[in-house]
Amino acid sequence: MAVHLLSDAQMREFIVNGFVTVTTELSAQFHDAIYEKTMSVFDKEGNPGNNLLPRIPEIQQIFDDPNVRGALTSLLGPDYYMQPHRHPHYNPPGSKGQGLHQDGGKRWSHHTRRLLVFYYPQDTPVELGPTGVVPMSHYFSTREGSEISPEQPVVGEAGTVAFANYDLWHRAMPNSSEKRRYMMKFLYARMSEPEEPTWANRETAWANGNSVGPAEHQEMFRHLWNWHRGVEDSSLHRTSNGASLSDLVSSLNSTSESTSLQAAYALPGFGEQAVSALVRCLYDEPEMIRRNACYALNAVGSPAVDALCKVLKDPSEHVRDNAAEALGDLGNKAESAVPALVEALSDESGRVRVRTVEALGTAGQSSSVAAPSLVKALEDPNDGVRRNAVFALARLGNSAIWACKLRPWAEGAVEGLQNLLLDANRYVRGDAVHALYRIGTPAAKSVLLHHLQTTRWCPITTRESTF
Repeated sequence: MAVHLLSDAQMREFIVNGFVTVTTELSAQFHDAIYEKTMSVFDKEGNPGNNLLPRIPEIQQIFDDPNVRGALTSLLGPDYYMQPHRHPHYNPPGSKGQGLHQDGGKRWSHHTRRLLVFYYPQDTPVELGPTGVVPMSHYFSTREGSEISPEQPVVGEAGTVAFANYDLWHRAMPNSSEKRRYMMKFLYARMSEPEEPTWANRETAWANGNSVGPAEHQEMFRHLWNWHRGVEDSSLHRTSNGASLSDLVSSLNSTSESTSLQAAYALPGFGEQAVSALVRCLYDEPEMIRRNACYALNAVGSPAVDALCKVLKDPSEHVRDNAAEALGDLGNKAESAVPALVEALSDESGRVRVRTVEALGTAGQSSSVAAPSLVKALEDPNDGVRRNAVFALARLGNSAIWACKLRPWAEGAVEGLQNLLLDANRYVRGDAVHALYRIGTPAAKSVLLHHLQTTRWCPITTRESTF
C-alpha cells in the first residue's frame, strides 16, 4: 500500500510549530467502534495503559493507514519504531483539564528523534476538551516555552492523528461537554539518522523566498530543515546577524531563552572559529549556557567533532557528559568519534556512560565498530546504560523494513539481548524485542519467536471470559 508523504509546507509547519495533523482514510463506523470498545474496557477493567494495543488490537489499523504511515515516514524515516510505551488518556465530562507540561523536556537536542502521536476516536471540538499545544514551544527547556505563543487546540473529526515533537508543551484542555473524550498516545522513535529527505520534498531552500515562522528564529528553523534533508548546513547560508562572537557567547546565558536560542543558532555563522569558545562553555556551571552551547556545536557540525573528542577525557564529569551528549546529537557527522566514544564506555561515571552509549547509537550506525562494546554494556550495573545499550543496538540492527540499507552490525548481540527479554524494566524488554527483530538473522528470529510464543497476549481474555 502506497503511503501519502507530507508536503514541504507540512514539514515547514512541523519544524516551526512542533506538530502536524492528518486524518485517516478509515470510516466513521470504524472510529465509533474503537470509541465504544475503549469505553467498555475503561468501565470493566480500568485504564489498560501500556497494554492498550493488545487489548484493543484494531487500533493498529490506524498506524497502517497510508496517511499515518506517510507522516511517520516523513518525520522519522521509513524504519521508524513504535516504542513500548503507550497510554489512553481519558478526559471526563466537566473536567478542568491539565496544566501545560512537556513529556520530554530539557533534552539537549532539537533534532526529531522522538514523536508523540495522538489518535482521537471521536469528533473532538473545543468543548470536548482536546489536547492543547503551544506552537514552537518544543525548542524551549524553561517555562518560557509554555508562553511563547498562544495555546492551540488540536480539534478535528474522528480519526484525526496528531504528530507532536516529544518536547512540545501540551495539556488536556477542560471538557465542558457531557461526553467522554479519549485520546490514545503512542511514542515513536527514529532509528536511522537522516541521509536524504523522506517526505515529498520538492524544494531545497528552507524559506524559498517566503518567511515561515518568527523572523528572529530563521537560522534555527533552517538548521532543522537541512538536518531532516540529511545535508550539513552550508557556511554560505549562515549568518551571525552582525553580532560579535563574544557577544553571542555571552547571550547563551540570557535571562530570555528566546534570545539564547537566537545566539546559539547565530554562532555557527563564525564556522570553525566558534568551536573553541563553545567548548569552553561546557565548563560553565549554569546548565543554560552548556545546553545552548550544545545546540550551537551541533549547528556548527563536523568541525566540532575533534574538539569534543578531546574533552571526553576531561577531569570534570559534567564536561565529559556534555561532550558525549553533543557528539551523539551530531549523529553520523560524528562517525570519526566512535573509537573515542567506545573508549569512554569505561568511564567511572555512570552518567557519562549513559550518554556515551546513547551517542554510539547515532554516531556508530555506519559500521560494526561500536557493536562489541554495546553488547558488553548490556551487562553494565547502571540501569540507564543497559537501557540505552539495548536501544543503540536496535539502531545498529539489520532493518527488515529499510531493506535497501541493510546494516547487520549488531548480529553478535543476540545472546545478550536474549538475556534481557525478562528484564525487570518493561522498556528494556520491549526494546530488546525490537532489536532482535531488526537484527533479523535466523538466530535472532528463533529467539524472538520462542519468546513471543511464551508471552503472547490474548486480547479477548477478560475477567468475564477467562478461557
